[in-house]
Amino acid sequence: MPSRLFALSLLVLISLPLAAQTGRPVLMISVDGMRPDYVTHAAEHHLHIPNLLRVLAQGAHAEGVQGVFPTVTYPSHTTLVTGVWPARHGILNNAIFDPERRMHDSWYWYNGQIKVPTLWSAAHSAGLSTASVGWPVTVDADCIDYLIPEYWRGASAADPTNPDDRMLMDAVSRPDNELRQIAERTATPYMNGNDTTIDGDEAKTIYSLDILRRHRPRFMTIHLSSLDEEEHMHGPFSPEADKDLERIDGMIGRLVTQELANDPDAVIAIVSDHGFADISRATNLFIPFIQAGLVQAAPSSKDGAPRILSWKAEPWLAGGMAAIILHDPSDAATTAQVRGILDKLAADSDSGVARILNAEQMQRLGGFPGAAFVVTLKPGYVTGPGIAGPLVTAIPHGGTHGYDPTAVPEMRSSFFILGKGVLAGKDLGVVDMRQIAPTIAGLLGISLPDAAQKSLSIR
Repeated sequence: MPSRLFALSLLVLISLPLAAQTGRPVLMISVDGMRPDYVTHAAEHHLHIPNLLRVLAQGAHAEGVQGVFPTVTYPSHTTLVTGVWPARHGILNNAIFDPERRMHDSWYWYNGQIKVPTLWSAAHSAGLSTASVGWPVTVDADCIDYLIPEYWRGASAADPTNPDDRMLMDAVSRPDNELRQIAERTATPYMNGNDTTIDGDEAKTIYSLDILRRHRPRFMTIHLSSLDEEEHMHGPFSPEADKDLERIDGMIGRLVTQELANDPDAVIAIVSDHGFADISRATNLFIPFIQAGLVQAAPSSKDGAPRILSWKAEPWLAGGMAAIILHDPSDAATTAQVRGILDKLAADSDSGVARILNAEQMQRLGGFPGAAFVVTLKPGYVTGPGIAGPLVTAIPHGGTHGYDPTAVPEMRSSFFILGKGVLAGKDLGVVDMRQIAPTIAGLLGISLPDAAQKSLSIR
């Protein structure tokens, strides 16, 4: 009988996918907007973040992660799970390019817009269970077994005005009725729309913990977004941002504890999508295009944003940079006219413009395919939506991102990793964001052949 049991066990083992035999569970938590120095220099900022400091001390970490063009949430989060630049994976900005404002502030919400395999799809194909809560670009991701995507249909990402959004979230989550059942089990309704406050992150944490306890996914991603919101409003390392991160640290502690209770061999990766820089001025790039007759615009009666009547060339804003899109990319006269406008802006030291990149330069950097030019700004400036008045306007102090990742160190994001086999205290230096996905794939025991970089040496 023992020999028969051994033979049966061996047969089951052989029939399992390779990933199930060799890989380890991975929990990847993204803290939106978290610069690495929040953790590596926590004492200087008097931050009480014991759980993040534990990951720093007992695991490996990057001094910083050089991000993608543009350094904004949706392209960055997609690079984190694909290992390729935005020009390759197809998620080019947060909001889609909508020059005539006909799409009602639509973002790149849908997983079907990603053009390459993801960690979820590779894990699913290898027979591993997958889960995700709040991660961008996951609506209708059938490779994620337990899914609560990031999605909303309010006037903005932080507008929770429609109470029916909870039913909408139930409809786009999977499996069917899972969201409603978690609400009943936890006595906690899921957030309405996309709540970017700390309470929204607490709801994501409660729901993530329920999924971890009940389903024990082999690969799970979680996106916590409230730090980004506080930094936008008050700036990085503001008292408000610091307090928010301290509360997030407690959530991370609970999530890590549950993951390790599920499997002591699990690996936890703490990542972020971009850094942050202080701002006090807006560069209103629409104005020179309107003055040159390249854009015909009028104020909107609803929200004050410009209403575009017609356009030949238009900025596509992304925080600290903007892509310049031509209505007719083959229009040489308009291309030359735009080049003249941009050269004049770059020559003005007060414009906030740092650099003008042409299409060939942008192609080498992996962002904004199809753009004629990309305008990057100096830290302290943000692209503004104004259509009249001065080019540069003073704005309340706050923070933003989207700057050139090759030139602005404040844009570096985070990578901290803890688990069995990870060398404690290892400093990986400054790494390429494209290295993170193949590193996670290796831990899971799966293949991600489209990844553009080698995995990191963390063992």
